[in-house]
Amino acid sequence: MKTFEVNFDGLVGPTHNHAGLSFGNRASSNHGGQTSSPKQAALQGLEKMISLSRQGLKQAVLPPHDRPHVPSLRKLGFTGKTDVDIIAHAAKQAPNILASVSSSSAMWVANAATVSPFPDTLDGRTHFTPANLNSMFHRSIEVDTTSVILKSIFRGDEYQHHSALPAGQTYSDEGAANHSRLCSSYGEPGIELFVYGVCQTDTKSGPKKFPARQTRQASEAIARSHGLRAEKTVFAKQHPEAIDAGVFHNDVIAVANQNLLFCHQLAFAEPQLLRRELDSASGDDEITYIEVPADRVSLEDAVASYLFNSQLLSLPDQSSCNLIVPIECAENNAVKGYLDDLENDHAAISAVQYLDLRESMNNGGGPACLRLRVVMTQKQIEETKARVFLDEALYKDLKQWIERHYRESLHISDLLDPSLLLESRTALDELSQLLHLGAIYEFQQT
Repeated sequence: MKTFEVNFDGLVGPTHNHAGLSFGNRASSNHGGQTSSPKQAALQGLEKMISLSRQGLKQAVLPPHDRPHVPSLRKLGFTGKTDVDIIAHAAKQAPNILASVSSSSAMWVANAATVSPFPDTLDGRTHFTPANLNSMFHRSIEVDTTSVILKSIFRGDEYQHHSALPAGQTYSDEGAANHSRLCSSYGEPGIELFVYGVCQTDTKSGPKKFPARQTRQASEAIARSHGLRAEKTVFAKQHPEAIDAGVFHNDVIAVANQNLLFCHQLAFAEPQLLRRELDSASGDDEITYIEVPADRVSLEDAVASYLFNSQLLSLPDQSSCNLIVPIECAENNAVKGYLDDLENDHAAISAVQYLDLRESMNNGGGPACLRLRVVMTQKQIEETKARVFLDEALYKDLKQWIERHYRESLHISDLLDPSLLLESRTALDELSQLLHLGAIYEFQQT
């Protein structure tokens, strides 16, 4: 049975805003307080999805989370006869808290979970562990809805769903944004690469300016629970200098696809050790490394352009990869110059494609942030009950849905408007039916 790597992209939510909530994410901080466009953000993401689908790739969608998240407000002591009253209470007393529970950051589903596909696991099942996202309050409230959504799509004995790791600093987990897979083909056993920023037994060698969000302990716990083969599992430490430059997740400085690893010179603390361990784990399958020198692309330019938050994609009947990068890469002279040389001179990269994802980029998320990769057989795809695999009909339906329900612009002061809650819930109620997902939101179950 043919096997594919499916890109599950998160739809941007109706409350997409620039509240600047994410410390260590320079784009989020720099654009905090600016007016966003939820409609434009959602359409930009949808256009990326259909572009990849039209190139013959398997593309699917994941729905937004319900925001503002009223259950979190209740837990924090805000009261009222109705949910609208609770929003009004929070808006009056703590607009900063209301902004946190209105974040649409769940659209970056690279943080949703860590996924180990069935060829890699001892029991032959695909394992999912939703990320606890402990490092940020506005993200830590995502885990329950993420779990429900994943379970509603990936049903049956072929999938194993785990609980998120325990809360607390030791097991801080940020999902697939710090996890990569290298393999000869998607259906064959591969190497799972876990990248961490800090080990709780060695905190002195970590970053000094920004926090490291992924711990080695969290990565090791996921590898154990997923039943991964020790000889095919590699742990690597992020370079602390990169974290302090704004590389809050490894997918901002490195990306892998099949037997190709594309990264910056300062992505990893011990790059030569990493290469030796990957080469040893790969056996007879040779890994291709493209390491971008710091004197060609500085950390500053890498973070500003999100060069490495790109998607490396194997198109049908094509031996080399296409590199999908944000349009900002074309606007940075150093990055554009490097990509021109890469496209012309390196056999592993067939073409570089530039996409406009400015609304996501303004909050610190590029092409790779928006997708969660899941290896699936053709049979598994066909047996999926949910209507999440993108085709022209679903693309048309989703585009019309966005046009009907999303605001053209949203300032953080607009989060104080209780009607935004009703608008969002009306949209999400319709979407859950459109995608055949059932009652996945708490407001649908009351």
